Amino acid sequence: MDNNTYRLQTLVSAVNADAQKLATEMNIQTDAIIVNQCGEDSMDSFEHLVNNIRPVNVIEIKSSEKGVGRSRNMALTNANHEFLHFADDDIVYVDGYADKIIAEFDAHPEADMITFNVRQSDGRYTYHNDDYHQIKWNNYGRYAAYAIAARTSLLKSTTVDFSLLFGGGAPYSAGEDSLFLHDCLQAGLHIYSSTVDIGYEKSRKSTWFEGYTDKFFFDRGVLYHFLYGQMAVPLGIRYIFKNREEFCTELSAIKCIRLLAKGVHEGRRLSKDL
Repeated sequence: MDNNTYRLQTLVSAVNADAQKLATEMNIQTDAIIVNQCGEDSMDSFEHLVNNIRPVNVIEIKSSEKGVGRSRNMALTNANHEFLHFADDDIVYVDGYADKIIAEFDAHPEADMITFNVRQSDGRYTYHNDDYHQIKWNNYGRYAAYAIAARTSLLKSTTVDFSLLFGGGAPYSAGEDSLFLHDCLQAGLHIYSSTVDIGYEKSRKSTWFEGYTDKFFFDRGVLYHFLYGQMAVPLGIRYIFKNREEFCTELSAIKCIRLLAKGVHEGRRLSKDL
């Protein structure tokens, strides 16, 4: 029996799922925690057979509360293995992903947290790690939570968690992943990117992206305030002009900038209330 399986815990954020069916569909091969936002509150566990042979333990936390940040925080609070790995319910992990993740940590004691390659569905490509490198302030903003693994005790010692303001089910759309890595860097964690492939994303309709609308740019402004502070507007302007051929088909660049600036102002107001 491979002890690596029991050193790693997969933390899944799911919505209205059949947890036992989901564990099979995702090819979960480690002990796991599935936080299932399904309108009720309870906790139970079941035995999941990997390849119909080897048992692992899955804890299902049913929650009536909404928001991907909230569900990830519930899983993080209950995580108790040497390593943890964040996951989404639309990711399928490859055979042996536990060995791959743990081998990277064992080979790189300098890494407190590692992001891995997960092949994204068509139209959602944001990153691919071509070499092992450190994630710093200039390159942390493109990684998805479902690619992140960490040394559990070190992450918990920082008290960093996921924002309840951003992501699916939250007031403002995506960005909780970037803000989480921002806060981990600020807390002094050493984060690296690995070239190891651990899974792929199933194609499905986005839970938050509805095009380059007023809300998209406003919400991006709120996020930029929390990520970049006083540099939020200049970096937002650069972001819009760099991608203007894609972004500005229905809204003018000037309107996009104004919406983003309004979002930055909203972020400043929120900061005062936190």
